[in-house]
Parts: sequence; structure tokens; C-alpha cells
Amino acid sequence: MGSDLPVLKPKEVVRALNNLGFVLVRQKGSHQQFRHADGRATTVPMHNRDLSPLLLRQICKDINITTDEFLKAK
Repeated sequence: MGSDLPVLKPKEVVRALNNLGFVLVRQKGSHQQFRHADGRATTVPMHNRDLSPLLLRQICKDINITTDEFLKAK
């Protein structure tokens, strides 16, 4: 798990989650919550700035996939 993760825009993260089968279940303020049919869930902050590699890694941990799998879904 290297630090070669890119900085992504929130819309790119949402697209990858959608491609992985996650759907938007609710939004509270600027945070969108996504859930998969198997129960996995994560939250994506929709602020007007890019998401850091650290946050990207946390999202991958939340949904139990590798960062590589996530990037392929993008």
C-alpha cells in the first residue's frame, strides 16, 4: 500500500462507488452516505475541494476493498 494514491475530486469518488454497486442512501449537509446491498457503507464529504489520499484510504478501508480495486472502478 504505497503513497502513490492520487488526489481525487468528490465526483470521481462517487462515480467509483457507483461503479462498485454503492448507492446514495442519504445526505446530511455536505456529506453523502453510500451503502452497498451487502451492508458495507461509507461517507464522502462533498466540499468544494479534492479528497486527500489519506481520506481515500479510509473510504477503501470502510468498504473493505484495496485502493487498487477502488482506482480500477474509477
